Amino acid sequence: MAQEAATPSTSLTSEIWSFTKSIALIFGIAIIIRGVALEAFFIPSSSMEPTLQINDRIFVAKFWYGLRLPFRRTTLVPFRNPNRHDVVVFYRNDDPQTVENEAKDAIIKRVVGLPGDTVEVRGTSVFINGAALDEPFARWAEGGRIPGGDFGPEVVPEGKIFLLGDNRDHSKDSRFWEDSHYLPIQNVVGRAFVIFWSTYDFWRIGNLL
Repeated sequence: MAQEAATPSTSLTSEIWSFTKSIALIFGIAIIIRGVALEAFFIPSSSMEPTLQINDRIFVAKFWYGLRLPFRRTTLVPFRNPNRHDVVVFYRNDDPQTVENEAKDAIIKRVVGLPGDTVEVRGTSVFINGAALDEPFARWAEGGRIPGGDFGPEVVPEGKIFLLGDNRDHSKDSRFWEDSHYLPIQNVVGRAFVIFWSTYDFWRIGNLL
């Protein structure tokens, strides 16, 4: 006896179910990639100028320093520590010295002091273990003459890092944090590595960080 042909309603149901499974799979893969591998971030402030401009969009490699779980703000399994001058995205506890909403959202700064380093900021110079850093990316719009802009010398504790914005005189960074001047490395979300959109200058799209 010949097999009965599928009715139009059965065929439509099968197609809808197949489509739904495909969408669910794509959505699940996207969640995993965003949670542990790659995520886009928006630059809301001028604290990283001239490297990053307001409204820039960047991609952040979340797997760069360790394995993270989706919707978690700390690293589960660390692979490596940040290097000096890496541009990183991170979270920290609320602090009245940060700009509005900065503490509850992801923040982006540049790593300057590593665990065990003696850090000092004087005027427009940053010293690590007594030696001045060469930082062509740094901007000192006020010549380093801002209240509280000088710092140290202090030793960075183990397991923590010291961060500065590139726009040094307009950045609420490690120098100004009241609860602690140092960020636990496990709070680093990942390393910023490329600008994928910029309304400031289209030629900056594709710039590596």
